[in-house]
Amino acid sequence: MTDRIRTDVAHNARVWNHWLHGKDNYPVDRRVGDHITGLYPSIGEVARADRAFLGRVVTRLAGERGIRQFLDIGTGLPTAENTHEVAQRVAPDSRVVYVDNDPIVLAHARALLSSAPEGRTEYLDADAHDPEGILRAVEPTLDLDRPVAVIMLGILNFVLDTGKARAITRTLMDAVPPGSFLVVTHPTLELGGEGNEEAMAFWNENATPPITARTGAEITSFLDGLEILDPGVVSCSRWHPDPAGELPALVAQYGAVGIKP
Repeated sequence: MTDRIRTDVAHNARVWNHWLHGKDNYPVDRRVGDHITGLYPSIGEVARADRAFLGRVVTRLAGERGIRQFLDIGTGLPTAENTHEVAQRVAPDSRVVYVDNDPIVLAHARALLSSAPEGRTEYLDADAHDPEGILRAVEPTLDLDRPVAVIMLGILNFVLDTGKARAITRTLMDAVPPGSFLVVTHPTLELGGEGNEEAMAFWNENATPPITARTGAEITSFLDGLEILDPGVVSCSRWHPDPAGELPALVAQYGAVGIKP
């Protein structure tokens, strides 16, 4: 596996880890990440808001909706408050399958993450571009006859063709029963994110994989056929924020949750 790890080219999972103040990154990741921060200073806030969104969503789905199965596609490097930790804190019998095709992510995940004894956590080396392959591999850890929360945070932006991205979400949601959820975040040039355009161009010239921004309308189309939960497709920082705190600042990252009727 180690021969697949490139230390001379910045990679999304490691740069994201750097923005989250993690240590699982290389000098090239820090150089590219810091340059992008110079072009788009709020990128660190986006990363942290995206991670906090994950925690709020998983807590609600496990606690209020009774979801016990989570399929986290494009999981990235382990940090604090990973999907299985949040879910199993609420419901120890939760089952979580992580999917990524970055060898360093998989190496770290298998070494650092462990399940609660009542539940189960597995890791798949698979690509979001191949939803059929993912679906074949998740069983028997996940029972696709029972509701599943499909989590795709900051991953569809690496599927450059919007039609293909829609087909991926449709394939995944067609395979799970009513009562299942799709959870999505995605960067945008809306919500005050116009300054991200130059940063994305720099990324595509200097890092991998290439990325694209999308409009709120395009991101909404990924949830076609689903009932979008309140408050809709919004800045992920403002999806059910802590009611006891101040209203969070907007970040240029849409977040949404849909349920299959």
